[in-house]
Amino acid sequence: MLFQAGDRLYGVTDRLFAVVECRTCHLLRLCPRPTPQELPRYYPPEYWHVPEEDVASQFAEFYRRTVLRDHLRFVRKALARSTAKGPLLDVGCGGGLFLKMMREQGVQGIGLDFSLGAAGVAWEFNEVPTVCASLSHAPFADESLAAITMFHVLEHLYDPASYLRAAHRLLQPDGRLIVQVPNAASWQFLLLGENWSGLDVPRHLWNFKAKDLEILLDRNGFEVVRTKYFSLRDNPAGLATSLAPQWDPMVRRVRRAEETPSRKLAKDCLYFLLVAASLPFALLEAACHAGSTVMMEARKKR
Repeated sequence: MLFQAGDRLYGVTDRLFAVVECRTCHLLRLCPRPTPQELPRYYPPEYWHVPEEDVASQFAEFYRRTVLRDHLRFVRKALARSTAKGPLLDVGCGGGLFLKMMREQGVQGIGLDFSLGAAGVAWEFNEVPTVCASLSHAPFADESLAAITMFHVLEHLYDPASYLRAAHRLLQPDGRLIVQVPNAASWQFLLLGENWSGLDVPRHLWNFKAKDLEILLDRNGFEVVRTKYFSLRDNPAGLATSLAPQWDPMVRRVRRAEETPSRKLAKDCLYFLLVAASLPFALLEAACHAGSTVMMEARKKR
C-alpha cells in the first residue's frame, strides 16, 4: 500500500481507500474498488459542465473553449495522417463541447456517455448526437468509425481492456484511437502524493503510467503512433486544483457552495490566476516526459 486517500475534491463520501502498487508490474490501483452498485453514488449530478448565463459561467465557457483547442489540434493531426473516412466517436463525451468544436472545424462526430444526464446536456446545449451506452455495447457497425477518442475514460473502468477491444472492432483498418489518462509517473504525483488531483479517489480505479498504457494498448491490438505529455486543458488546472481545490469552479459547483455572483466571479478569477501560475511548471514537467497527463495516438497493428 502506498497510502490512503479519500474524496478530497467533491466530498461525496467520508470513506478512505488505499492506493496500492502491484509488486510485479507496478500498476497502481484503488483498493478496495467500489462495487458496481456503490460506484454511481460517487458521481454527483453536476459532474459534467452545464452552460449557464451569468458572467462567471460565460467566462468559464470561453476558457474551456480556449484550452480545448490543444485537444482539437492533436485529434485533427491524427485524422490527417489516416486514410479512414467516417465519423469520430467521443467516448465519455460529457456535455459535448469537444464535439461541438470539432463540428465547427468540419469534423462530424458522435458522443457516447454512460450517463443519461450527460448525454442530455450534449444534445440540448451543444446539439451533439449522443448515445447513452457503454462502448462494449455501442450500437455501431464494425469498422464504421474513422477515429475514437477517450479523454480521461480508462481510469474509471472496471475493465479498461474491454473498451480497447471494442474500439479495435469499431475502427476502420486505418482508423485512429486517441486516449488520455492522468500520468502516475508525473512530477505532480511524486511531489503531492495523495493530494494530487489526478488520483480523484474514489472515481479513478486505476492510475496509469505511460508504459502501463502502452502495454494495455499493445495487448489489445494497437500500436502507439504518437505520445504527448502536455494538455493545456488538464495539466496546469490539475496542479491548481491539487493546491487549492476550494477555488476550483467545478468542485464548488458539485459541492453546491453558496456564493453571490460577485464572490463566484472573484473565486473563479483567483483559480484561473493560479492555473496561469502553474503553467511554467506544467510545461517543464511535460518537456521531461513527466507531465501530469499522457495522451497517445494509436492505430491497429499492421
